[in-house]
Amino acid sequence: MRAAFIGLGVMGFPMAGHLQSAGHQVTVYNRSAAKADAWVERYGGCTAPTPAEAAQGADVVMTCVGNDHDVREVVLGVHGALLAMSAGSVLVDHTTASAALARELAAASAASGVGFLDAPVSGGQQGAEGGRLSIMVGGEEATYERIKPVLAAYGKAITRIGPVGSGQLTKMVNQICLAGLTQALAEALAFVEHAGLDGSIVLQAISQGAAQSWMMDHRAGTMLDDKFDFGFAVNWMRKDLSICLDTARSLGASLPVTAVVDQFFADLQRDGGGRRDITSLIRRLRGSDVATPAVD
Repeated sequence: MRAAFIGLGVMGFPMAGHLQSAGHQVTVYNRSAAKADAWVERYGGCTAPTPAEAAQGADVVMTCVGNDHDVREVVLGVHGALLAMSAGSVLVDHTTASAALARELAAASAASGVGFLDAPVSGGQQGAEGGRLSIMVGGEEATYERIKPVLAAYGKAITRIGPVGSGQLTKMVNQICLAGLTQALAEALAFVEHAGLDGSIVLQAISQGAAQSWMMDHRAGTMLDDKFDFGFAVNWMRKDLSICLDTARSLGASLPVTAVVDQFFADLQRDGGGRRDITSLIRRLRGSDVATPAVD
């Protein structure tokens, strides 16, 4: 397909690369033109100076930017992608954003004869680079079936949850789980250190039992080594948890643990750790003031 990809951050850059490598004709847009030029140099394809020009003639347009405001700007703004999209094309938003925004974009897209899917992803930078992301999709089934083979360029698990907004709500479920798991692992490993145990041996003993998780398998070692200059930054998790907590309030749902862990992340931000990986939660429990490189 002719595809446009808008937003070349740590996730979007490799995702757009997988699209191009899979044989699609990809045009990219990024707020920083230098990054778009670097993408073209690495993968081929084309770059455009505005989202609208990137979307011109595209069968499918993907967005992967920062927050609701950023999505509105690149889709609905003065030079937004939707202005140039043709009837019958499809807009796919990979940004972790609100379900309300997804419904807003779906309505605006429908008015132009454009299909829409909200499709946030999970798997982090490592998953994006390896083409192994989990993609949670909301939207009409026919639109989903048409675009699913395209998403397979970077998705290993692609699931339609339900109507528009369902993808974003499911990503909130993912982030609620992730926040709790990260704090629990931080507490467990801090306990290991206070008890004078060998962390690697403890992990060997428990990693095949009921406590096993992806976080334990992939992040426990770096937590013990006090390494946080990679991964999913605290600032982004706070943005995501803000969406979760706002949505929970609107639904009348209670998220007491999530609310507490969100404030633990706020502590890390106040201490200058907003760009470190979320597993730096363990530093609160250590009382560590050792400077750690920030995530770019």
